[in-house]
Amino acid sequence: MPETPPAYPLMENAAEWLQAESGRLISDITLEAAASDALSGDDLKIRAETLQAQAQVARQAGYTQLAANLTRAAELTAVPNEDLLQMYEQLRPRRAAFEELIALAQKLEETYRAPTTAAFIREAALVYQTRGLLRRD
Repeated sequence: MPETPPAYPLMENAAEWLQAESGRLISDITLEAAASDALSGDDLKIRAETLQAQAQVARQAGYTQLAANLTRAAELTAVPNEDLLQMYEQLRPRRAAFEELIALAQKLEETYRAPTTAAFIREAALVYQTRGLLRRD
């Protein structure tokens, strides 16, 4: 990522460093490449750095909630899909106990270095507790 945040839209103002998870430049991911089966699954995955750059742009424009969402999305690129699906299930109302949500937040922080998402999960656990949305054993 460049030292100074790129201007929006990133595709026009930072195309020289935008890459897919595979390392392929975004400008090389085309319909022609897809039609010729030249792309892999990792060519279609966004990198954390791209989401972080988008978060910076949003923050600078005053869109703090969007910036927070993009920051969490950047953190979650490190989490395997199976774990993401399990997290989604746990966050549904009455699917997890308070302690399980706190353990999930700790795992996100320690295993995946996702402190913003971990804080979000802790906040959700407290809200669920207040509103009676935790699993009743």
